[in-house]
Amino acid sequence: MSVAAYDRFLERAANWGFDSAKLRQHLRTAFAACLAVLAAWAMGLEHPQWAGMTVWAASQPLRGQLLEKSFFRTTGTIIGTAAGVGLVLLAQGNLLWLVTGLALWLGLCAGLGNLQRSFASYGTMLAGYSAAMVALLDSGHPEHVYALGWDRLFTALTGVAAALIVGWLFTPVGGEIPGNDKVRRMCAWLLSDIATAATAAHGRDGLSRQALAERLSAMAVIEEGLDPHAAGSQRSRRAVRALRRLINAQISALLWLRDNVNGSAAPQRGERFTAAQAATLVQALEQAALALETQSLPQSAVDHLARAAAAATGWGAAQSLIENLRLALHAHLIAASDEPLSPQHRARQLPVVLHRDWVGARRAALRAALSILLVGMVWVLTGWSGGIYMLLGLSIMITVFSSFENPAFTMRYVTLGQALGVLVALACQWLVWPFAHSQLQMVLWMMPFIVLGALLFSHRRTMLSGYDCNMVLLLLLSPHYPQSGTLLHALALGFAVVTGPLAGWAAYRFLLPVTLQGRLQGLRAMMVHEIQDMAASPQITGHAADDERTQRVWRARLYHRLLRLVRTAEKAGAQQAQTAADCGLAALRVGKSVYLLQTLASDRSLSESTARCVRSALMRLQRLQSAPAKALPLLEAMARRIAPQAPEQSRLLQQAAQDIARHPAFFAARA
Repeated sequence: MSVAAYDRFLERAANWGFDSAKLRQHLRTAFAACLAVLAAWAMGLEHPQWAGMTVWAASQPLRGQLLEKSFFRTTGTIIGTAAGVGLVLLAQGNLLWLVTGLALWLGLCAGLGNLQRSFASYGTMLAGYSAAMVALLDSGHPEHVYALGWDRLFTALTGVAAALIVGWLFTPVGGEIPGNDKVRRMCAWLLSDIATAATAAHGRDGLSRQALAERLSAMAVIEEGLDPHAAGSQRSRRAVRALRRLINAQISALLWLRDNVNGSAAPQRGERFTAAQAATLVQALEQAALALETQSLPQSAVDHLARAAAAATGWGAAQSLIENLRLALHAHLIAASDEPLSPQHRARQLPVVLHRDWVGARRAALRAALSILLVGMVWVLTGWSGGIYMLLGLSIMITVFSSFENPAFTMRYVTLGQALGVLVALACQWLVWPFAHSQLQMVLWMMPFIVLGALLFSHRRTMLSGYDCNMVLLLLLSPHYPQSGTLLHALALGFAVVTGPLAGWAAYRFLLPVTLQGRLQGLRAMMVHEIQDMAASPQITGHAADDERTQRVWRARLYHRLLRLVRTAEKAGAQQAQTAADCGLAALRVGKSVYLLQTLASDRSLSESTARCVRSALMRLQRLQSAPAKALPLLEAMARRIAPQAPEQSRLLQQAAQDIARHPAFFAARA
């Protein structure tokens, strides 16, 4: 088929319900899988079909993602194979010890994988179920474990090589990170808002709750999709980190505008901030916003922001906010190039500190260990031969899908996909293979069915189940000539395979259930718990640089958790997004008040009564979850004490008390 005919076929396929872009990618992947199976057979490997499974697992739409996933696929396979061999050697044929060791290993991998991100998480999960493939498939013959381990390793390496070669030839390099343009436009809107605040008269309202929630929601959507685009090169990682820094700088400015409502954001004209400064500031901000809106690489916006920061001298925190935006925008614009940032520039930037789901990781580890132990005990006690494949399927389900937002729901599509895979495998085994006269013919006649799997993976009605169909198809198609076994045995084996996702569904549904509401509750609890930890652990050293760095770290982590909170709430229900944004912003304000109290606690010039009030407020905030309302009078009393000397800090404490009063259920949340 010529290239032109192939393109016409892809265009017509869209009329038949196929996604033409996905069909192109999946046909390419199917071709690589066929090459891998053929190469593994030619090398004399016992399970050549495993090489095809690796191709489906490693293939990615962009070169950087392909390279990084292949690396973690290889690393995870090596570690998992070594662990599986070790488990078999330690158990020495004792299935009870084998199941126990496998449960502990899978629990460890599931827990660590939930703390990691992107392809690193995938590699850790893979190490878990790779050990299961070696340990379970060789459970009856520990003397052959080394041969099976080498077979597993070399088939995986063959699959990775095939995916890399074919992918590198036909996969695009990748362009600009999706979301770049939108983040720049949001930055332009933000600069216009600051310019408006600089000229606003008293009585003007700040950003509305809805407008603030909408901007946070847009940032959360962009941030959620960044991890895959950091793969493959240091330049990609720098670009993603720079974009996250720009998002963090915008969140800081949004919060400042939110906290200075009812005209208090407007600067007071006087000796410190003159009308001439205000005019220069507004002009520079508007020019920077125009450059961000109209230029593809708005380098001039950085110069305009430098003028704006200089003109904002005397307007409270506005100068530092504009300077942070300038630094973040400059780093973002040069991140994709080889131009280095100066050490001083790097030191002044806001850090990127990402949320780690410790609650979810602990639950994932316990769920994986307990479910493998329970199903393994059933296998040991009953001696059911299909229990091996049920455990093997469960080991994949209980690790890989544990980081999904609603894995119990996902198991429906996984079960359907595996059932389709069983049917396609049975068709190959009993309608085609009986006519094969050699092992090579069996391998070659597998290939149309691999292509059929690619078609199922690309059709809009079956694409959610297509990946699992392909993996099960290759798991069951073991080309050993002459073919042995009976149709009844093949049906029983197919049933055992499908019970794996069913057991996974039961684990996610009944054993430490995973739901969007549960993840939302966990995020809330971690945000409040971090505020308590900040109050319990004084981090003010008296060294200005160290204290500033500490404040930036906790603030960056709370920013990322705020975005995750808003995004998770949106998925749980649109009506919850506004409430989640309000609660998350309240947590940030209370966190700022804790840092302010820590700063005051280190001030030796305070009177004894004021110092005692500060300590009481911090002690109460250490137990914020137990009784949020009890912190209110202490924060309000502290606000009254410092009002004459520090009106802005007093207002912050008053606003924090009001936030706790408005959202008592959020601050009382427990994991």
